[in-house]
Amino acid sequence: MQERSLSTTLTVSAIGLGCMGMSEFYGPRDDEQSLAVLNRACDLGVTFFDTADMYGPHHNEELIGRFLKQRKPKAVIASKFGIVRKPGEYARTLDNSPAYANAACEASLRRLGVDRIDLYYVHRVDRNHPIEEVMGALARLVEAGKIGHIGLCEVSAQTLRRAHAVHPVAAVQTEYSLWSREVERDVLPACRDLGIGFVPYSPLGRGFLTGSFDRDASFGAGDFRANLPRFSPENLAANTPIIDVVAQLAASKGCTAAQIALAWLLSKGDTIVPIPGTKRIRYLEENIAASEVALSPDEVNRLEAAITPLQIAGDRYTAEGMKGLNA
Repeated sequence: MQERSLSTTLTVSAIGLGCMGMSEFYGPRDDEQSLAVLNRACDLGVTFFDTADMYGPHHNEELIGRFLKQRKPKAVIASKFGIVRKPGEYARTLDNSPAYANAACEASLRRLGVDRIDLYYVHRVDRNHPIEEVMGALARLVEAGKIGHIGLCEVSAQTLRRAHAVHPVAAVQTEYSLWSREVERDVLPACRDLGIGFVPYSPLGRGFLTGSFDRDASFGAGDFRANLPRFSPENLAANTPIIDVVAQLAASKGCTAAQIALAWLLSKGDTIVPIPGTKRIRYLEENIAASEVALSPDEVNRLEAAITPLQIAGDRYTAEGMKGLNA
């Protein structure tokens, strides 16, 4: 596994592992199966593991804590605070207050069983608290040795620049894939200007870019995609031309559509580290093998020329999930 530097002081595997789905949102959880995936990821050279306090809620950090205690791997652990949910409810509020940041960090440290969280993100920006105030609170956690680096999620370029002026931001995490490219307009250029790494989540479009779904796709109990606008039958059908383009290139290169989607992200810059999530070893192995798929500049240009004119049907989230995006 190759490594990439999100910042001058934070180096991780070129592909990380998003752990959210091991706890909820994508159907029933199976802790033993998830622990097997985490261990296999280590075997394959993955050193970057992404979690958050709201996944579960809390279950995902506890699961990662079990993994860290059992395996004691060389790992960079990223977690997040700022989204507040009640167990069993998708509804959320946002809280970036310094008091909540401190309490959330202490709770995450306990659940993870670590003395320091390597990368601690503001999960969503709360407009009730100036970003300068939030960064000041996180800077004090850095000084106290509780966190190693500060990250921001789904943030606007303007807010990112204001935050970075208070304390260095190591990474921005926002959805980015062949069907979610809004960050290319302002956020990615700002990251490049400031020397900040970028971590795309949902790099496979929540599975859409693997080619596994058609308009008749069905989702099991607990799979939140059943309620996402982009996964309605009408929008899945309207977005099919995207996966047709990806699948055509995959066939010509003898790899999978998922590997093309990840290889495309890796081609966009050496400070970009996608974090595809999975609960299954075979998908993990497929995703990690994408690091060996090289796209030439001509292939990248042809792929983008075919996809860019296509209209993406459907919002990324429901109205509730859109809270705090591009804040």
